[in-house]
Amino acid sequence: MLTLRSAGPQDAEPIARVYVDAWRSAYPGVVPNEVLVRMSVGAQARQWAFVLRQRGGPQAVIVAEDPEAGIIGMGSCGEVRTTGLPQSGEVYTLYVAPGFEGNGIGSALLLGLFNVLADRGLNSALVWVLGGNPARFFYEAMGGRRVAVRAETLWNKELMQVAYGWDDVRSLPRLGDVRVK
Repeated sequence: MLTLRSAGPQDAEPIARVYVDAWRSAYPGVVPNEVLVRMSVGAQARQWAFVLRQRGGPQAVIVAEDPEAGIIGMGSCGEVRTTGLPQSGEVYTLYVAPGFEGNGIGSALLLGLFNVLADRGLNSALVWVLGGNPARFFYEAMGGRRVAVRAETLWNKELMQVAYGWDDVRSLPRLGDVRVK
């Protein structure tokens, strides 16, 4: 039985592992290979530990936990960081460990993040996705509509990003079925 819960400092390393493994699985050919090679669970764990020590801070982090496999997905959210768009909340990250995709974990995490945003009074949301990321179709399937496109130079490479938005996260059909402990 999958459990969604708020992450704590003890979760930094498993979150980092999901994050690094998901990047290495999703982004070959999308971001420069040296970026993927240089990623390390240790460095990511330190970054996530810093975020997770700020309980009640601006960024909420949740995990999807399987009783046998442990943490197999993670996501984070908070106030929107992009000006000029009407959305009030933003999904910053959402990753499912390779091998666990296609089982509804991403959907549960997204709905859980929307619940967190709604609980904070942020009733609309967006997520920025790299244009070459096949996961962008997931956001479309979850009811997101394209609200913006931007080019950003990252790692000396211009990358296209697409924002998907939801006007009212409280109105999504299965939102009430997903609770974060």
